[in-house]
Amino acid sequence: MSDEIQVSIRDENGATVIDLVGDVTTFAEDAINQAYQTASADGAINIIFNFRENDYINSAGIAILIGVVTEARKKDQKLLMTGLSVHFQKIFRMVGLTQYADLYPSVDEALSALN
Repeated sequence: MSDEIQVSIRDENGATVIDLVGDVTTFAEDAINQAYQTASADGAINIIFNFRENDYINSAGIAILIGVVTEARKKDQKLLMTGLSVHFQKIFRMVGLTQYADLYPSVDEALSALN
């Protein structure tokens, strides 16, 4: 487990993709929230969180994502999450994140679902 996370934002086919590389823990809070706020300030309606290069999400990381989901709902944004392992897909379902953010295997599949 590392306290380093790299977060990048890119636009792809009408959606804003936030790529997360590294562990989603309390150390990732500022980077994730800043990326989400930047995407929102730029007018993003469809936001895809890409976890393809992520191996670890702890309870603090889940809490960060619940906060993002809450903000996105207030702003009528659509959140999609991609690249999660089967284990984390199950956890996201258990904690109720999938009620507010759809899960897809890849960014391409999420983009197809939007179009």
